[in-house]
Amino acid sequence: MLTFLKKVYLCSILLLPQFILSDSYLYNSFNNHGVIGLINTPSARFFDEGSFGLTLYDGTPDQKLTMTSYPYNWLETSFFYTNIQNQSYGAGYNQDYKDKGFNLKFRLKKEGRLPAIAIGINDIAGTGYYSSEFIVANYGVNNFDFSLGLGWGTLNGSKYAFKNPLINVYDNFAERPSQFADQGGQFQPSRYFSGSKASPFFGLNYIYNDKFKFKFEHDSTDTNSLNRIVYDTRKSDYSLGLEYQPNKNYVLGLAYERGNYISLKFNFKTDPGKDYEKYKYKPAEVEAADGAYRRLVKNLEENGIGVKKIIEDRTKIGIEVSQFTHPSFEIIEEIVYAASRDSNIKKDLKVDYTTAGLQVSSNLDTEMAKDAITVYSARAEPGLITNTNLNFRPFLAARDGFFKYSLLLENNSEYIFNDRFFFSSNLKYSIRDNFGDLTIPPKDTYPAQVRSDVKSYLRNFKNRVIIGRAEFNYFKTVKNNQHVMITAGLLEEMFSGAGFEYLYFNQKNDFAAGFEVFNVRKRDYKIRFGHLDYTNTIGSVNFYYRNHKYIPFDAKISYGEYLAGDVGSTIELSRSFKTGLKFGVFASFTDVTSEQFGEGSFDKGIFFNVPIYQNFVSYSWRPLTKDPAARLNRQHNLYNMLVKFKPFKGE
Repeated sequence: MLTFLKKVYLCSILLLPQFILSDSYLYNSFNNHGVIGLINTPSARFFDEGSFGLTLYDGTPDQKLTMTSYPYNWLETSFFYTNIQNQSYGAGYNQDYKDKGFNLKFRLKKEGRLPAIAIGINDIAGTGYYSSEFIVANYGVNNFDFSLGLGWGTLNGSKYAFKNPLINVYDNFAERPSQFADQGGQFQPSRYFSGSKASPFFGLNYIYNDKFKFKFEHDSTDTNSLNRIVYDTRKSDYSLGLEYQPNKNYVLGLAYERGNYISLKFNFKTDPGKDYEKYKYKPAEVEAADGAYRRLVKNLEENGIGVKKIIEDRTKIGIEVSQFTHPSFEIIEEIVYAASRDSNIKKDLKVDYTTAGLQVSSNLDTEMAKDAITVYSARAEPGLITNTNLNFRPFLAARDGFFKYSLLLENNSEYIFNDRFFFSSNLKYSIRDNFGDLTIPPKDTYPAQVRSDVKSYLRNFKNRVIIGRAEFNYFKTVKNNQHVMITAGLLEEMFSGAGFEYLYFNQKNDFAAGFEVFNVRKRDYKIRFGHLDYTNTIGSVNFYYRNHKYIPFDAKISYGEYLAGDVGSTIELSRSFKTGLKFGVFASFTDVTSEQFGEGSFDKGIFFNVPIYQNFVSYSWRPLTKDPAARLNRQHNLYNMLVKFKPFKGE
């Protein structure tokens, strides 16, 4: 059978025309594990950078939720929560086993005359239930996309397995460690691509039309008794799948896996570069008597940009504008110049950009400001901005249950006293939730319990209004490129306090630096105005860097004291896009040892901000909620406020 399929595969490559939509956003989908592929096996296909996806899978015995992102065209990252049915959680808990993990896939080669090639690692630093590695090639012909790969770990269960070819390179590849470092949570390179054997997997994706796809694979999932997941003994070496795609963003899948059972899968995928509707400039309603400057003010305010002042000299016009809402400098700049054209402004336009009273960027020269006359000046008047929305808040893979959630009616308001002084609040009311089931206490609370008691807060969401935030903020640019912020009040759901942040930020530089100091007090579990008796003074020095070159990224390195009193550093790496999309990873290392930290060894996680249907969905994921390296969840951060006005170079 294997020989026959290899012959068909090779003949197809040699004789049939290339499949021109091989990396298509429309015709590819995520497999059961949130990796672009077939049913359980991966492929060498990728979506464009900036794409994002969600996969829900209901199989036997595993049920999975996976979120997938593409920070670059050559990198696929995904993290998952899983519920393994009929496998005990242990430690006396009467429920199924829960797990979390992280996957990576790298593109080695795009498809050309030769196949596309990718390499990947699943469950790279997890507990090992899905630990596997692979190298895979894909080639498309007509409506067929063929996959052929080699798998290790949990992808090494084929009856066609043969000697691991990497043993010929290095003898240590012959043995795959059976134990996992610190119960998972640490990288363990000795596992990667190791084992006495490796298994081939192969299959095809047949595109019937825009709505239906058929998938077939030789499923190399390891189902033997040594696997940590107890699968049914396979009745077949093959799996079949049928997918229905009602539109480009959604996929429903049905699969018959290894002759054992039928599974269900749901995919959501979005490419904000294509799906997220670009902001469209909206001309304001103007009156015949309005002059050019009055029209300019109306047009800018219609598009969410406030005008503080307009000055004019013989050849130029200068305007001072301020805004909060738009995600990038490019959009703001487009609006300003569109409003200028629409207002019939003939003179050269110079702009001074500010946000919350902070000077962000300016091409106004001092000579013009000295000699020009003021033709418009806005009166600073107090005002209230408020909005109320329905929000969904998940709490996943707790020992109390796989999926806990709350449907919240949430109000966010901001009262503006003047350009620099604001009061902001967040009120929540839970319409429906099952947080009351979160009763199992945390295992580790070292060195102080600052985050691990989050369940005690969530249990108080039901049938009551809670105060997520109620804080005063004052902003000021004290000198050129030197900015400060003072904050006081209920800073987040778990902490109140007061503090100060300083930042040196020059739009012309790719780096910024600053520090922050906050005195905080732990709020009580009712999440109103009461407090517990825990207080601490925390602080950090922060360095930021934006790289525009071959691999664009943003970096932040912080060193200081955390909420629980431990001292150490946090490294963040992220990728931001003009649409406001952002993907990032972080890791923190403090004076808490891996033994004191417990399972997971050190704090780490990923975060993203994704535009979906004109709204931004933000989420931060860490494998475990622990107390070491816990940071304050601040609403405003000077760097984040200012960097979005910094143009992206080279895009």
